[in-house]
Amino acid sequence: MTWNYVEITGLLLFLIGFYGLIARRNIIKTILSLGIMDISVILFFLGIRFEAGMRPPIGESAAPAADPVPQALMITAIVIGAAVTAVGLMMFIALYHRYGTTNWKTAHEIRRKEREL
Repeated sequence: MTWNYVEITGLLLFLIGFYGLIARRNIIKTILSLGIMDISVILFFLGIRFEAGMRPPIGESAAPAADPVPQALMITAIVIGAAVTAVGLMMFIALYHRYGTTNWKTAHEIRRKEREL
């Protein structure tokens, strides 16, 4: 199996997003890391299914045609990823207004203190 640059870039972006998800305590950086991971998976799958010289499956020609299903699934994944990011940002805004911080750990400590009272 030969690796092309698109697949390698997708894997590297996934690792960068995963590092940001694990290492950062900032909620905004966590949401951005999830977005990077989402886009990297889409890039990887499109890189796997790409074949040079393939045509769209339109008409009745004998030439080999590209499979439209992976592309349709990736467009759906992009829309779902945008919706998840929007919901995450709305939750962040509510969390920030309630606790006044962008740090996961600090918000958790404030919430724990509120429960004790």
